[in-house]
Amino acid sequence: MVIATDFDPPPPTAPKPNGNGNGNGFQPAIYVYEFPVRIWHFVNAFAIAALLVSGYFIGSPPPTLSGEASDHFLMGYIRFTHFAAGYILIIGMAARTYWAFVGNKHALEIFAPPILKAKFWDDTWHEFKRYTFLEKEGRKYVCHNPIAVLTMHFMFLWGITFMIFTGLALYGEGTGMGTWQHTLFTSWIIPIFGNSQNLHTFHHLAAWSILIFVMIHVYGAVRDELLGHQSIFSTIVSGYRTFKSPGKPEDMDRA
Repeated sequence: MVIATDFDPPPPTAPKPNGNGNGNGFQPAIYVYEFPVRIWHFVNAFAIAALLVSGYFIGSPPPTLSGEASDHFLMGYIRFTHFAAGYILIIGMAARTYWAFVGNKHALEIFAPPILKAKFWDDTWHEFKRYTFLEKEGRKYVCHNPIAVLTMHFMFLWGITFMIFTGLALYGEGTGMGTWQHTLFTSWIIPIFGNSQNLHTFHHLAAWSILIFVMIHVYGAVRDELLGHQSIFSTIVSGYRTFKSPGKPEDMDRA
């Protein structure tokens, strides 16, 4: 079941063939990212930014402020920002998971990469060589290229899931026994890691992995916008993928 939304603009006009293509002309613009996915992308980005900055200061607190302690609430505000952004992230991921199953087929891609298809791995190898400057030309894709799909599935999706579970387990220590956070998460996650300090350490390390993912994600998006065969930034704003060169995208069978 696909739920339609009324917030999406009409598709942009696809460019006309310039005569130097392979006979197929330019692929018309394709609707890829639905409105809920695009909203989630930006809300999620702001939540992650707030979590990374506030989390850093929780792990490495700023110097003590002068004056009476009752006059300051700096760490309180930092912790509140972290907890509030955490709940925004959790609600957003729950909504995004729901939309993966009720939205269009592109919404499910990062949740279920087509790893059983030989063509997917052929494209993955090609894109790996392009990112490592062993291949000059990239291939054209309707949705994400295979490297992006795998990176978002393993580094982002599983990384965020780990952060949510461990974050709620740590939060449950403060809310105390009997609360849903402690019952559903703290009670069994902390024993797995041995103690609270170990859990803090792994939560902290996973946060750095999310930061590394963000850098890879931004680099890949900028590089593909400048050197790739399809739009990137305008697509996450409008939802429509447009193409800069003639020919059929590699993943049209999944489009």
